Amino acid sequence: MVWYVVAGVITTGIQEVLFLATRPLLGSVTANIVAIALTTVANTEFQRRVTFVGQPVSWRRLHLQSLGTFAFYAFYGSLALMSLRAITPSPSATLEATALAAASTVGGVLRFVLLRWWVFTGSRRPRRPVDQSGQFCTLSLDDARNRQVGNATER
Repeated sequence: MVWYVVAGVITTGIQEVLFLATRPLLGSVTANIVAIALTTVANTEFQRRVTFVGQPVSWRRLHLQSLGTFAFYAFYGSLALMSLRAITPSPSATLEATALAAASTVGGVLRFVLLRWWVFTGSRRPRRPVDQSGQFCTLSLDDARNRQVGNATER
């Protein structure tokens, strides 16, 4: 999780710099969308290679997640900017960037959950115990409990 946070902080920083650089030319909402478009794919690839390394990945889910992340942050960031404008008619670039960073933090928590539980899915099925010959055990839960009780009384 540490690498996820590090990547999130770096990505958010890059998004803020891109936003502030393009805001005077494109306006707040478009500048935000451009910044998100330029950082989403790189962030997802970093997460795949570093944070979730070694975990099975569904490429279809990975691409859907990237597209979903872009759409979510584009909508969510635009909504945050428009809400800010409803409260403060002429917000400064710094105030807009701060609002976007706060929105990105909340979105990052949701994204971590999505990445962990949907995209980078490890085997979630409990492993069946294997006996000494390598065969799967077929004990019922009651049989397993009785063996544990039996082993405990033999000691």
